Amino acid sequence: MTAARFLVVLDADSTLIRNEVIELLADEAGRREEVQAATEAAMRGEVDFATSLRSRVSALTGVSTDAFARVRARVKPTPGVRALTAAVHERGGVVGVVSGGFHEILDHIAPDLGVDRWRANRLAVADGALTGFVEGEIVDAAAKAHSLKTWAAELGVPLKATIAIGDGANDLQMMAVAGLGLAFNAKPAVREAASLVIGPQDLRAVIPLLP
Repeated sequence: MTAARFLVVLDADSTLIRNEVIELLADEAGRREEVQAATEAAMRGEVDFATSLRSRVSALTGVSTDAFARVRARVKPTPGVRALTAAVHERGGVVGVVSGGFHEILDHIAPDLGVDRWRANRLAVADGALTGFVEGEIVDAAAKAHSLKTWAAELGVPLKATIAIGDGANDLQMMAVAGLGLAFNAKPAVREAASLVIGPQDLRAVIPLLP
């Protein structure tokens, strides 16, 4: 594999895209308000992410897998995302996304947005419906940081040449290990810990920061 010049890793929900996918799925179960409140608490760092995710996914029990297509149709890319990924590629960089969300949605939207590699959770399914469980290891804060470091090593990119972009408490470890940690559309604790805070909710604002 040819070495990349640099690596940009984004969170997915409320960063790569404007939505929180688990809330769109919760709409299908008629439990959006309950799940939305739990998501907000997790993003502020008030509760353990993995525990919160398991609780929120349990609220999706019985939702048909047909809902995935409806949810994907509702996803709105963040303004400027395609301009950012194009700029990264023009400069010899690679774009990764690591998400506490779900492969069932990200696998369809990431390639169209110019993402080169991605990692997310998987929802367990039985008889065409969600079981209310997550398959395998949960992608939490530690997993996000590990993914950034692993991808950087695979691409021959030193950590000082990595950029992490996130909005929630589960992005803090990833932002801490990156050469540059950017708070985007972020909660207060994330803004305080970031190298820089991106003000407008437009990913084009990141382009001048690219190496």
